[in-house]
Amino acid sequence: MSAFDITGIRQDFPILGRSVRGRPLTYLDNAATSQKPSVVIKALERYYSEQNANVHRGVHLLSEEATTAYEAARASVAKFLGLKEARGCIFVRGATEGINLVAECWGRANLKAGDEILLTQLEHHANIVPWQVIAERTGAKVIVTPVTPRGEVDLVAFKGLLSARTKLVAFAHVSNALGTVNPAAEMTRLAQAAGALVLIDGCQSAAHFKVDVPALGCDFYAFSGHKTFGPTGIGVLWGRPELLDAMPPYQFGGDMIRKVDFAGTTFREAPERFEAGTPDISGAIALGVALEYVMPIQTAAHAHEQRLLAAATERLKAIKGLTIVGEATEKVAVISFNIVGGHPHDIGTLLDADGIAIRTGHHCCMPLMKHYGLSGTARASFAFYNTLEEVDRLADSLEKARKMMA
Repeated sequence: MSAFDITGIRQDFPILGRSVRGRPLTYLDNAATSQKPSVVIKALERYYSEQNANVHRGVHLLSEEATTAYEAARASVAKFLGLKEARGCIFVRGATEGINLVAECWGRANLKAGDEILLTQLEHHANIVPWQVIAERTGAKVIVTPVTPRGEVDLVAFKGLLSARTKLVAFAHVSNALGTVNPAAEMTRLAQAAGALVLIDGCQSAAHFKVDVPALGCDFYAFSGHKTFGPTGIGVLWGRPELLDAMPPYQFGGDMIRKVDFAGTTFREAPERFEAGTPDISGAIALGVALEYVMPIQTAAHAHEQRLLAAATERLKAIKGLTIVGEATEKVAVISFNIVGGHPHDIGTLLDADGIAIRTGHHCCMPLMKHYGLSGTARASFAFYNTLEEVDRLADSLEKARKMMA
């Protein structure tokens, strides 16, 4: 698909044609998980109906076909990330496992007492807890960069917190709770100038705009397939191959070994080094198909999402008693908000009665919510298959909900 055709695109996503509670489904929970186009669903079916075999080990035709499709998916990932080679692309269960892999394999081997790990207040729990745990085990310390009232990383504070003690900087490319787009390339440059490695959580950025890992300059980049129009249970950790090859693996078994003897075992290089056992073959293949579907339309899709964001922001700001949380200068199409007199869960329940799916709660960002003095927010998150009509449905339903709660 070379042109952006919203009608055609919506027809590619079968779930968008269903009804919820007697109303057309308006799916605005894309930051939690995205819907899947038919080509992805068919790729899963095709693997199990025509190619089902283990990869890398067989000489029979089915195994060869499965291996070819699996490694072609890795090549699609590399292209999606702007990489010239795929060797640094490791298939994992999702960004959570990717971050944990770096924390366990790089962190345990390289961090020591007195070292610092620099995060930001915007982080998802998956980019907080692994670093807390590894800090406890190694004696390192977690340091946190504050955010401004608009929900942007305080770059002055960020610069001030970097020092010779900073060994790793980990941050979200895009905030899942607020939609803030962080200046990732600048933050990476500053961190590396201080001698630190950089890990970027790309879960939300991968879903919304083109990602160019070489231009970002980071050392590790992780994203999840299910937020990028692919299946659940599959994701990618990219790392600089020389770093990955120096990291000890943390899962052991078949396919990640070079030689096994009872006297000792030697391990393969990345990516096989970190893909022990039978991988999620179908998930990887379907993720590759999802990325190939998205890549030709990324620029037009992002522009469409920005129109949705502008329209939704205007409509929601006009609702009495509604406050948007996080109004960064650069955002993806995510709006977090509260309404005076209404709990976020009540807002979500009332919208669900109109067939509108949003997310409510702390969005796995409890420290960020605490910073704003909130228990949570309601969050509408858009994808390129959403429409301006759905923006109007959201605003009209929120106005009705506001009156009911008042």
